[in-house]
Amino acid sequence: MRRRDFLGAGAGALALAGCDATPDIEGGFTGIDVARGHALRDGRWRDAPPAETRRTRVVIVGGGVAGLAAARALRLAGVDDVALLELEDEAGGNARGGRVGGIACPLGAHYLPTPGDDAREVQDLLEELGLRRRVAGRWEYDERHLCHSPQERLFFRGEWQDGLLPLHGVDEATLAQYRRFARRVDALRRAAHFAIPTLRAPLAPLLLELDALPFAAWLDREGLSDPHLRWYLDYCCRDDYGAGLAHVSAWAGLHYFASRHGFHAPGEDDDGERDAVLTWPEGNGWLTRRLAAPLGERLHVGQVAVRIAETRGGVEVDAWDARAQRLVRWQAAQAVVALPVFVAARIVEGAPSFLREAAARVQHAPWLVANVHLRAPLQDRPGAAPSWDNVVYGARGLGYVDANHQALDPTPRATVLSWYRPLGPSALDGADVAEGRRRLLDAPWTAWRDELLAELAVPHPDLPRLATRIEVTRYGHAMAVPSPGLLARIGGLPHRAGRLLFAHADWSGYSIFEEAFTRGHLAGTLAAAA
Repeated sequence: MRRRDFLGAGAGALALAGCDATPDIEGGFTGIDVARGHALRDGRWRDAPPAETRRTRVVIVGGGVAGLAAARALRLAGVDDVALLELEDEAGGNARGGRVGGIACPLGAHYLPTPGDDAREVQDLLEELGLRRRVAGRWEYDERHLCHSPQERLFFRGEWQDGLLPLHGVDEATLAQYRRFARRVDALRRAAHFAIPTLRAPLAPLLLELDALPFAAWLDREGLSDPHLRWYLDYCCRDDYGAGLAHVSAWAGLHYFASRHGFHAPGEDDDGERDAVLTWPEGNGWLTRRLAAPLGERLHVGQVAVRIAETRGGVEVDAWDARAQRLVRWQAAQAVVALPVFVAARIVEGAPSFLREAAARVQHAPWLVANVHLRAPLQDRPGAAPSWDNVVYGARGLGYVDANHQALDPTPRATVLSWYRPLGPSALDGADVAEGRRRLLDAPWTAWRDELLAELAVPHPDLPRLATRIEVTRYGHAMAVPSPGLLARIGGLPHRAGRLLFAHADWSGYSIFEEAFTRGHLAGTLAAAA
């Protein structure tokens, strides 16, 4: 479907639903305090005198997954004298959850694939939380938390189909390219180790060769030009990396498949086992809230770290307390800096060269999540049954996830749909990262409301009539984009400078739970041993 055809279809669907006028839907922005982040960017409070000095053994700056993992590692090592400082009013970073109309929903990441053996720290966490246990010598996952079937579907050529790879009515030439890509992924999996987390794989020559090429250029070289295959691969890149296949490396595009489940072409490997995913109505907020709970009063939210410095006897961290409206100085033996690299480079005094190098190389994709409350279930089009993940072919958004999909009670009820919209560069969004970020921050929430309604009214003409409220969460720097050459440039950089330990998914070049958690856990373990 061409872009203008898609937009025309969306406008027609809205008109058919009686919504040619502006829908009467409440809403607004939520989840992120943009003003706090911009105050840090502008240097506010940096030179303010501290109103209080507090001491702790280890201070953790940043309460995303990496910071929470570091705190857990310290707790497991018996270190309780810890303070974790978080900018927002709740820890969790891009993996927080919320509620709209009383219904739990994700504000960011919404699932965790069952981890492989390289991610042993994540496996240990899931065992601690009771999500997996050993039965008769084999690991089993609690099925209540595994994504219920049907898992995913695609609205393609006027109807829903199972799975996200376009299949309905495609010709033999398209199917042949699917099979060829599957064989190439399988061959590369045998030739090199695509590890999650990435630090468990050496930077082998084949991986560096793939890292140097844009994914689109690699596909060109392989003669993989089919538009349906390219749409699907672009979708996958935008889903994991926030940018399209022309803007991420071939290593990143192939890593999406080779590090987990491979690529299964229709009619081939149909009996092959697919990786399961763990999910919850509030997404990965289910995990981050359980990581944060043991911290109790050691978790300090609404804290804008403005300065991190080594001193003769340890470290100092100055943080503006947004609630008390005063600057607090924290003195500690060590600090875990669990911040995006561009933020860390800005506030670490005398930032080491490797940190400045990472900050200069890593670009971050803007992203938003819109949660729309529906007072009743949607009517459905022909084809595959309603699924957890529902994607519209050719759309700028990544589709929606149904917050009530995991509910065991099948009674029809109100629900919340979580719609994901990357704004990094792609074939669908030609703007660069900076322009996408400006649009994210400048557009009113109603612009995102209208785009969501136009896109999702194509398969669901009744959605505008059933929607009661839409809440939009914006991430100006949601995730690192694994652009060509990034793996080579940051893969060998150190993550420690004196008493400062650096931990964030940025050091892997892309943002997923396993990367952030492992790096945070290792930093916390080192801090405990010092």
